[in-house]
Amino acid sequence: MLDPTALQALCVGAVAAAELGAVAELFHRFTPAPGETQSGITGVVLLAESHLAVHTWPELGGVTLDVYVCNMGLDNSAKARALMGELIKAFAPEQVQQQTLQRGLT
Repeated sequence: MLDPTALQALCVGAVAAAELGAVAELFHRFTPAPGETQSGITGVVLLAESHLAVHTWPELGGVTLDVYVCNMGLDNSAKARALMGELIKAFAPEQVQQQTLQRGLT
């Protein structure tokens, strides 16, 4: 949650493990807010199928993940679930709130 290079490697590796196509990536660590010693990271992996976005709040112990895949012509839902599962496993959160929205093929 504190190292953009490690977070980027984790995300790109999880994308590859889910057999999705990484096209590009960008990860940015923010400057700590006044009075804070830690700051979060925002990152995105652009996928041939759409995107993965991650936002960390180490000062709150929180992470949000957005996995979006297009399903035009091919249902990528299982790959999206695999990617999300890999990332949840890596972060090992105490609590997970997950929402799924099916788009495209049903």
